[in-house]
Amino acid sequence: MKKLINGPDAVVTDALRGVAAAHPQLAVDVENKVITRASGATRGKVALVSGGGAGHEPLHGGFVGYGMLDAACPGEVFTSPVPDQMLAATKAVNGGAGVLHVVKNYTGDVLNFQMAAELAGDEGIEVVSVITNDDVAVEDSLYTAGRRGTGATVFVEKIAGALAEEGADLSAVAAVAREVNERSRSFGVALSSCVVPAAGKPTFELGDSEIELGIGIHGEPGRTRAAHMPAAELAAVALDAVGADLPLDNQDLLVMVNGMGGTPLIELYLMFGEVCRHLEARGARVVRNLVGNYITSLEMQGFSLTVCQLTDSLTRLWDAPVDTPALRWGR
Repeated sequence: MKKLINGPDAVVTDALRGVAAAHPQLAVDVENKVITRASGATRGKVALVSGGGAGHEPLHGGFVGYGMLDAACPGEVFTSPVPDQMLAATKAVNGGAGVLHVVKNYTGDVLNFQMAAELAGDEGIEVVSVITNDDVAVEDSLYTAGRRGTGATVFVEKIAGALAEEGADLSAVAAVAREVNERSRSFGVALSSCVVPAAGKPTFELGDSEIELGIGIHGEPGRTRAAHMPAAELAAVALDAVGADLPLDNQDLLVMVNGMGGTPLIELYLMFGEVCRHLEARGARVVRNLVGNYITSLEMQGFSLTVCQLTDSLTRLWDAPVDTPALRWGR
């Protein structure tokens, strides 16, 4: 195992020290593993809190800032943060208007965020949780009951964060978060495994000519193994999987071609071009997009596709100003 680390046990805390040094607009509590805006709670604004295992950067800490999250709490690599972290983050950013928890549908995340919400409620903080479950690849996995939460989490955090920034109340912010999740679907493809530092070996084995279709962001198995195929065919496979569950024809779409951590940007742009070509043939319009690494799986090679059906109001909120380490426009 060759990694730029000091030791497997210190990866997350060492990385958080680097986040603090790189981004003075963030307040990073390294000991308790909580990232907030340096400006603290915003009075009268609904606060957004998310979190999950480390190893998916920039999710979630890279999306803390104006127009998105107020706080994020990373766990150890591919391991849910604990309720105490989530409670600390919730209390730190509560501005009196309530807190939205954005939770990916993994059993540990769901249970721990639920406990944190109950503890926050005991302290008089109103919390509403929205669970993302956009992955169409499999219904249940090693980590979930139901569908996994993946790329739609980025869309939810951006669009709900924009509405919260405008002063909407907690019920409205939660409602738009649910709407974005319901309108979004994802599908991932792995060309290689990743190596969790504590394990020191690949999470799974793929033959030289094999790929995994429908992979999860922790290396969970997908739908099937297949022989490697050209990018045009991979785009068709991913879109067929998404399109079987979400109408794409003649829709205005937000499309993210996301790198899994080890894929060169040239290949992601190539894949986005193929996705656009297939969608245009179906009469769909790609009106907004993201191409790059937004929800990764350490150094895994591959990509995930996330598609969201846009409305005029969702497009307006997507276009609203955002200023975070990983997403920035309009300011």
